[in-house]
Amino acid sequence: MTADRRQTAAEFGEAVNMSAAELERWLREERSKEVGDKPDGGESTGHESGRHIVAILRKHKSELDDEDYAHMRKVVGYVHRHLAQRPSGDVRETRWRYSLMNWGHDPMK
Repeated sequence: MTADRRQTAAEFGEAVNMSAAELERWLREERSKEVGDKPDGGESTGHESGRHIVAILRKHKSELDDEDYAHMRKVVGYVHRHLAQRPSGDVRETRWRYSLMNWGHDPMK
C-alpha cells in the first residue's frame, strides 16, 4: 500500500465514525432520504455516498480499488467542510446532522 493510500485510509477512518451496520440501518430510515442534494430528483448524493461507504467498510483493505480511494478522499473532504458549518444549538434532530450521517459521520458520537 502506498503512503498516499495509507494516509487516505487513516483520514477516512477518522472521518467515518459509524460502523457499516450503523450506517446501513441509518440509510434505511426516512430521515436519511429527506436530506441532501438530489440532482436528478432521485436518491441524494449523500445517500448514494453512504451506500458506497458501507461497501468500502465491508471490504478487506486489499480489495479496495482506485475508485474506493477516490471516494474515501471525497468523504473526508465533505465531512471536514460540513463540520466547519456546524449550526448553533442542539443539532440532534437537524438536517445538518442527518446529512453528515449519510456520509458516515455522526457528530453526536
